[in-house]
Amino acid sequence: MTDKILFGSVLTLFTLSLVLNYSLSEYTVRYYHYSDYHFFVRQLAAVLLGTGVMFWLGHRDPDRWFVPLGFGLFLLALAALVAMPYLPDTLVKSVMGAKRWIRLGPVSLAPVEFYKVGFVFFLGWSFSRKMPRHAPLTLWEEAQVIFPYLVVFGVTVVLVAFLQNDLGQVAVMGATMLILFMFAGRSVKLFVAMLATGTLALIVLIRFAPYRAARFKSWWSTVQDFFLQFFPDTLATHLRVQATQEPYQIANSLNAIKHSDVWGQGLGAGQFKLGFLSEVHTDFVLSGLTEELGFGGLVFVALLVLVIVFRIFKIAASVDNPAYYIFSTGVGLLIMLAFIVNSYGISGMTPIKGIAVPFLSYGGSQIVAVSIAVGMVLMIARKRVR
Repeated sequence: MTDKILFGSVLTLFTLSLVLNYSLSEYTVRYYHYSDYHFFVRQLAAVLLGTGVMFWLGHRDPDRWFVPLGFGLFLLALAALVAMPYLPDTLVKSVMGAKRWIRLGPVSLAPVEFYKVGFVFFLGWSFSRKMPRHAPLTLWEEAQVIFPYLVVFGVTVVLVAFLQNDLGQVAVMGATMLILFMFAGRSVKLFVAMLATGTLALIVLIRFAPYRAARFKSWWSTVQDFFLQFFPDTLATHLRVQATQEPYQIANSLNAIKHSDVWGQGLGAGQFKLGFLSEVHTDFVLSGLTEELGFGGLVFVALLVLVIVFRIFKIAASVDNPAYYIFSTGVGLLIMLAFIVNSYGISGMTPIKGIAVPFLSYGGSQIVAVSIAVGMVLMIARKRVR
């Protein structure tokens, strides 16, 4: 194995995910009359498949496999996203009007998880070919250089944010692309302009979607007192909204965290997984982990994620091929940003975005997709020169 620390850290989180999925899914399996090992077995199958794929990719030659695999992943996932709105309900699982999962017998796949990896590959491959790194350009010239990528991202926004009502995934991919522009040699002025444009677009997407606006208003009412103290009184008055009841999920998530101590209530002894936090083994797995394993367990997980991201960035910095460098950096950013967005959401610092915790949350698609991403990075590590 080209990087045993990276591989071992991922396997450690995978093992912890199996333990947590068995412990935290107790209420769900009883409510739906599943077997006690329903979620454990399904997660185990995904972990074994993901580990096998990661190990196999780590022993392949990137000069032969990187481009075909990356393009295959990008184009197949894109085709699935385009086709999903038109597929019958027998093939596509619909939740609250959004079609996010394709049924393949007993298995459900979320194409967006694989599309994120393919999207980062596309950026790395294209940036290395099309972007002049050292030529001095004006802001308008830089805007012309990045315009094709904005078109691709615009298509992503339509397919994911509008058709699947999944703004969180779009925010993670958008932030990753924005940072990769900098790594590809774009200027600070372009970064600032893109950041301002992206923030405005995010506000528009929230403002003109009633359910997003209601969710944002509900969250803002709980944190506005802290933020508005830094604003002038006249502006604070206009920004203040009528206080609403604290969001149910956030309230119970915070209570679960408060219910713990350094080492928690003990594995299996959590109370808020018993119907107070719905599907706690998915998006709120960090809340359930903190209640049962305490802040010590949370710090352990955060450190493991930090080690994984650091090792990925270290591999990126040790290769000469620009496509390998940008792709590896993008994978590290995807993992880091997803962990941050989920952590901030469950703690009430930002609205909940429905982003899975990489390596931990229940879900075969995210487990296999992140395994492919890390496997490709391990494959790239075979080309380290320093």
